[in-house]
Amino acid sequence: MIKHVGRHNNRKVVILFRKVPEEDHMCLVTYPDALPVHIHDDIMQALESDSGQQAKEFSDYLFRYTLRDGNNALQTLHSESMIKKVPTNQVIVTPNAHSTVRLDELNAILDKMAVGEEAIREMADLDRNAGMSGKRRTNETRDVGELRAPPRSAQPAQVQGTPNAADFLSDDQIAMQRKAQAMKMAAEAKQLLAESERLMAEAAELSGEKKNAPRKKAKVKTA
Repeated sequence: MIKHVGRHNNRKVVILFRKVPEEDHMCLVTYPDALPVHIHDDIMQALESDSGQQAKEFSDYLFRYTLRDGNNALQTLHSESMIKKVPTNQVIVTPNAHSTVRLDELNAILDKMAVGEEAIREMADLDRNAGMSGKRRTNETRDVGELRAPPRSAQPAQVQGTPNAADFLSDDQIAMQRKAQAMKMAAEAKQLLAESERLMAEAAELSGEKKNAPRKKAKVKTA
């Protein structure tokens, strides 16, 4: 099946942006049947090309694609008002000949998969640099982005090796997500435990437990 295509109100659409920045519930599409013939043919040729199919967002490829008249493809669609903003829950994506999925549901699946892969990479980095050695790392030595929550992004990266939505809910991928979540929770629990021990030690010092500890009686020297 061809990626980046779907239907909106029973009309075929090419999905340019799966999400609009700051408006995750909206997407940007173009209607192939409304395009002039020369633009339609170039856009569909770009869509069906290897580069177009491998693009995480089709707009990324169109931004670099030149039409036969020498104009930029994405800029032409924009300047000619051929790009429309529509709700993601109204766009139906057809991952294969036997199933369909709403674009908002597909976006949610891709978001979860992106978070899972990020967690796996961060855990692997933690194990290589600190987790297995037992050394505590400070803010100065911690790698940028280590154990951080993935930033909110309007256009999450599509996972490599998932050419269509039929593969998104496979048992292996669900297992990968569960494993990533478990590893992330384990790392957070380890950090919380270390922080708890540090705070308990500080509390003991502040409460005077060490100062109030019974002193040993001094021995009196006899002549």
